[in-house]
Amino acid sequence: MKTNKTYTISLLVASLLATTSCVKDKLYNTPHPDTGKVSVSANWTGRGEGVDIPAEWTITMDTYIGKETGTTHALDSLFTPGSYRLAAYNVPDNITIDGTTATITSATGSGDGTTLVNNAPGWLLTYVQEMGIEADVDYVLTAEMRQQVRQLTFIVDPTGNATGRVETIVGRLSGVAGTLDFATGHHGTASEVELHFAKITEGIDAGKWAATVRLLGITGDRQSLAITLVYSGSNPQDTRIESDLTEVLKDFNADKAVPMILDGTMVETPDEMGMSSVIISEWEKVNGESGNAEPVTPDDTRPKS
Repeated sequence: MKTNKTYTISLLVASLLATTSCVKDKLYNTPHPDTGKVSVSANWTGRGEGVDIPAEWTITMDTYIGKETGTTHALDSLFTPGSYRLAAYNVPDNITIDGTTATITSATGSGDGTTLVNNAPGWLLTYVQEMGIEADVDYVLTAEMRQQVRQLTFIVDPTGNATGRVETIVGRLSGVAGTLDFATGHHGTASEVELHFAKITEGIDAGKWAATVRLLGITGDRQSLAITLVYSGSNPQDTRIESDLTEVLKDFNADKAVPMILDGTMVETPDEMGMSSVIISEWEKVNGESGNAEPVTPDDTRPKS
């Protein structure tokens, strides 16, 4: 009987040890079995020609905000299982970011109460992904950064007896977006942007005038261009040119990495001491990469003296 009792106790101890060993030896995939970890690598190949990779970019996820100067950012935080929105973006000149809403800074000198936006913001690139986090998982993501600012160049070719007396050409484009929610793609806050034309002095477009702006996009029901030609000595009087660009710009918010150039060649100036108002009814889209028009840098679009 003594032998049997000893044997029974031995079996019980062995069973307890085996159970304890199973719990102790349970394997996990990561050092954080109850949470998920995220790292993000930015792919900047979607930017346009001449657009530099930002020196710094930002990652946000829930309450986490991180800055990165390299290619890959490992989020210095662990996330409990659940649904999250991850956003990556840079903060360029003349644009502010609040959540996933980008806003172009206002331009000065509007004078008439019209909302004007800066005509030369920096290049904004963004990425947004909705994702589910599971426990005990390391997530390695590639953020395909998307260009959200597009360059637009207008070219006009004044003709007529007073062409040589054109001193300045200025204008405004209405129906441009002052804000962009880059998570939803919604362009809002219909605004105007000023255009300052400079005379092209060389190449096959020499003698024409060009103005270049950068825009978050277009918004609203109508995009209207108003240009004023000012002549030396106010002789003849100013010529005002108006044009409805709603149809021409309807696809402007797509393909932002490709510059758009619009060539309006149907401008006529009045005879001396005359006065007229001209509507440019047709614009030709020039390929931004292979067209013969050379865009003017937005920061340098005022006519040269």
